[in-house]
Amino acid sequence: MSKYTPHTKEDLEIMLKAVGINSLDELYQDAPKELIVKELKINEGMSQMAVEKAFQKITAQNKVYDTILRGCGAYDHYIPAPVAALTGRSEFLTAYTPYQPEISQGILQSIFEYQTLMCELSGMDVSNASVYDVGTAVGEAITMCRERRNKVVVAGAVNPQTITVAKTYCKAGDTQIIEIAPKNGVVDIEALKAAIDADTACVIAQCPNFFGLIEDMEALAQISHEKGAKFVYIFNPIAATVLSTPKECGADIAVAEGQPLGMPISFGGPYLGILTCNEKMTRRMPGRVVGQTVDKNGKRAFVLTLQAREQHIRREKALSSICSNQALCALTAVIYLSLMGKEGMRQVADACISKAHYLAEQLSAVKGIKLKYQGEFFNEFAIETDKYNKKVTDTLDKEGILGGLKINDTDSIWCVTEKADKATLDKVVSIFKEVK
Repeated sequence: MSKYTPHTKEDLEIMLKAVGINSLDELYQDAPKELIVKELKINEGMSQMAVEKAFQKITAQNKVYDTILRGCGAYDHYIPAPVAALTGRSEFLTAYTPYQPEISQGILQSIFEYQTLMCELSGMDVSNASVYDVGTAVGEAITMCRERRNKVVVAGAVNPQTITVAKTYCKAGDTQIIEIAPKNGVVDIEALKAAIDADTACVIAQCPNFFGLIEDMEALAQISHEKGAKFVYIFNPIAATVLSTPKECGADIAVAEGQPLGMPISFGGPYLGILTCNEKMTRRMPGRVVGQTVDKNGKRAFVLTLQAREQHIRREKALSSICSNQALCALTAVIYLSLMGKEGMRQVADACISKAHYLAEQLSAVKGIKLKYQGEFFNEFAIETDKYNKKVTDTLDKEGILGGLKINDTDSIWCVTEKADKATLDKVVSIFKEVK
């Protein structure tokens, strides 16, 4: 295999001489010898047609489901065709996030519109230009709250993946993280009260929670504030159209996964971390915030009101490691929300509620199946049964249906969005009925 290098032999000689060495190998003389790769075993190049066939063979192994009844952080919502058509335009589509958007009024405006819409969804005062995903947003929220206090309390059923990212942030920041196990599927209020002390920086809770249940977020915020802790609300952007907003519940910071806003599940990414807060927390917010002003001619203009400060100051003084944003995903959310409008978003939420409750009622009527928890839920719910076995999953698979997520031998979490039709939901119920 021939080596590829963009430099000529003469170029390399000039550069090696400039740094005072005789060969490229000397650049790695301090690296452990066992880590140095002498040769990459890569096949010879292929023609475009051969590459396309090879990739088609690989992708043919994927299973594409007609109906997905699984959520737990990734949701299969209908995406209007104009979303992909508009985000795919050459003005927007790039693999590189705009680190310096101030050169483009268009990019700045799109971020400003995104921030405005996120504030409308959450009710909060300020939104940044986005972060990577909800886990990152929670991690950054912890950093925002952690001033003179060094403990974080995670209350109830928060998505385990989100907690894992939060733990990474806490370990890096030498912060203690306390998890309060749920009671009957929701936050154990008495255990939460006992866990919060004078060193608690913030309390983190999710609604709808990991089991799909609606938490009393207003009560959780009040308990947190009584102990002097901040309250971080993890919300669902679709459910936010029918539930009380995080601001109404008393949240100091509200974060969410923006994937339901026009982004396909797509093997787990890229996703969109929504990060909003009240006005008092603005100066501790990571990333950038775009503001609207007027230029010297009195025309509307957009500027970076707050920038990624960690790029401008010493690392040990930085509030965050976030210096970029999910620009294309944020724009996708803007286009999706603009196309749907308030009424369209409400219709999606209503459809999710009605269809999820229909499936929950039908399944719980089957002998051997019961709802795990009796609380109110949005579009996810947990069932308890030993009927959800390999025979059922294989049958569902043949019907093009991806069933709920099994979390142990008897419990599973199911999610229904507006894309599922009644005939499919009835098919799921009939499959369970056939299991002896």
